[in-house]
Amino acid sequence: MTSGSDIRYLSRKDIDTERWDDCIASASNGLIYATTNYLDHMCDDWDGLVLGDYAAVMPLPWRKKWGIYYLYQPFLTAQLGVFGNDLSEFIISGFLNAVPKKFRYWEFSLNHQNLFAINSFPLHQRSNYVLSLLPAYEMLFKNYRENIKRNIKKCSHYGCTTATGIKIEDIISLTKLQAKEATKQDFENFKNLFQLLAEKGAAKTYGVLAKTGELLASCVFFFSHNRAYYILVGNHPNGRTLGASHALIDAFIKDHAGQNLLLDFEGSDIRNLAFFYSSFGATEEKYAAIKLNRLPWWGKWLKK
Repeated sequence: MTSGSDIRYLSRKDIDTERWDDCIASASNGLIYATTNYLDHMCDDWDGLVLGDYAAVMPLPWRKKWGIYYLYQPFLTAQLGVFGNDLSEFIISGFLNAVPKKFRYWEFSLNHQNLFAINSFPLHQRSNYVLSLLPAYEMLFKNYRENIKRNIKKCSHYGCTTATGIKIEDIISLTKLQAKEATKQDFENFKNLFQLLAEKGAAKTYGVLAKTGELLASCVFFFSHNRAYYILVGNHPNGRTLGASHALIDAFIKDHAGQNLLLDFEGSDIRNLAFFYSSFGATEEKYAAIKLNRLPWWGKWLKK
């Protein structure tokens, strides 16, 4: 790969969309979050760092508050950072050093191939869980913990059924019961992105319905780079004791078993969620994150 001195900072309007997306498509760590469609929908604004002739790239979602530019993690965008092939500590360090100084505060996640010890930047580890769906369903089911199997059976016993093609509006309504920090615009952006990806066959919805027809659990799955992203989850309180979420994930696994697909649970650092995902046989995948405060002394309190 080229040296770090060949890294350019480009505003969104100056980025070659086709070359950027080709880089993400061919990168060994390519993820849906770094495609231009995803970034254009989910970011307020974003620019990018580009190595050489788009050999590697790094999106920079940004905002401006009280005259101060800062980098942030957009809604439902689990991992960003540097994307390319043959990434090294030298390359990652080069990208981080190339971030323009005008960005005085950083708080965002990188990805699973950016996890290096870089002395000049305070990278820390976060946890994701992934499950290969390549084995047959019977083998995957065998690896479930017993509590998962019991909850799937319970859900069926109470007459609940799984379904696909759940309306995105219904899933968002359930999600809003838990995602208090998300804004109305965040959900509108996601809805527009979902519609675009659904038209391309890269998005599916699943749900679990009670006998009464009430939606108890729901989820949007996105597909790219041989991954299925468990991305927007909406659960009704009434489904918690019925194993609705367990049954939903099991239905998705059953439908996609035997495929060269990695089910990406998008987390979690929260102990209970990590245990839940690992109970399906998912394994931990560490990724990098960073929080860097270069605010002037009078602005330190802005991002505490």
